[in-house]
This record gives sequence, C-alpha cells and structure tokens, in this order.
Amino acid sequence: MSNFQSPRGLPIKHIKIGDLRFRLFIPESIIEERIQELAKSIKSDYRGKNPIIICVLKGAILFTSDLVKAGEIDGQIDFVRLSSYDGTTSTEKVKELMSIASDIKGRHVLVIEDIVDTGRTLDYYLKHLKKQEPLSVELAALLLKPDALKFPVDIKYLGFKIPDLFVVGYGLDYNESGRGLRDIYQLDLPDVGLY
Repeated sequence: MSNFQSPRGLPIKHIKIGDLRFRLFIPESIIEERIQELAKSIKSDYRGKNPIIICVLKGAILFTSDLVKAGEIDGQIDFVRLSSYDGTTSTEKVKELMSIASDIKGRHVLVIEDIVDTGRTLDYYLKHLKKQEPLSVELAALLLKPDALKFPVDIKYLGFKIPDLFVVGYGLDYNESGRGLRDIYQLDLPDVGLY
C-alpha cells in the first residue's frame, strides 16, 4: 500500500470540532472502496477458521463493523479498550481500560485498529495476546503513519499510509467528538495542504 494522497479536485470542505478546524482528507467513497478490498482478502484468509475478531475501542468500531459486513466474516467478535492519547498527543504509557472476555488459546485472532502512529499501543497489546498462545495473531489497521512509527508493527491488512497529521472522522475522534463523520478529515494547519 503506497502513501495515500488525497485526490486532486476534492471540494474544499472544512469542519470545526471544539477549538480546532479540519479539512477533508479521505472521502467516504475511497474508504468504502478500500474496505471492500481488505474484506475480500480477510474473508479468503479466514475461511473455515472461525477467528476471534478483536475490535480496539472506541476508534475501530466503524471500521470493524464495515469490514465484517463487507467480508461476511464468520467469527466471534470481542472488544478491548486501550488508551495512549491525551487530546491530540500520544503519551508514553498504554492503559488497558477494558479487556477481552474471550479465551484465545488455540484460536486464530484478528485485531482491528483504527490508526497506528507510534506503534506503542499495538506493540504492547500484540505481545500481551501472543503470551496467551493463540494459533495466530494478525492485525488490520485503517491508517498507518510511517513517519511517526517508533515500534515496528506488522500490519497484514492496511487501509492507507498517511503523513504524520492529526485526523478525525470514521471512528477517529478529537476529545470524543467527530467519530460519526463519514469522511476522514486532517487538522487544518496553515502550512499543510491536501496531498
């Protein structure tokens, strides 16, 4: 997956969330198209395996739902809630606010995350899961910020690589607002244009 560049000719669309202004970055139609591609691969790879699908709350809820529906993936869904953000800044510490209820020993596991930036959260969590002796653990992520990555994370199913920008929409939030937006928006900075 190459670095995502917003298509030229997008309408100039801005929104305001709290005290920040954002501009359109990835339109809903492009997100939907990529989800169809990822869902097809996941369906093929997990056919007959009945995986445990772990949605990382809260940001990945829409992505997880759309992937599972698009791929008609037959698996058990569970949820974990991890935190490593304060406002627009990633912190040094990962907190597990809610754990999965499933026993993953001897099972195939697919973790679905909204965004990977430093990789700290997933590095911590994937190591934690592997100690529980699953048959396999794979990762699907909607977005990856390669320039921010400090902990190498193997993402088998990746939506888009994006610049190191703060983004909201399609499950991603700014202080718990903006998750329900259909498109993804980037923080509107004076020196940052559309790609």
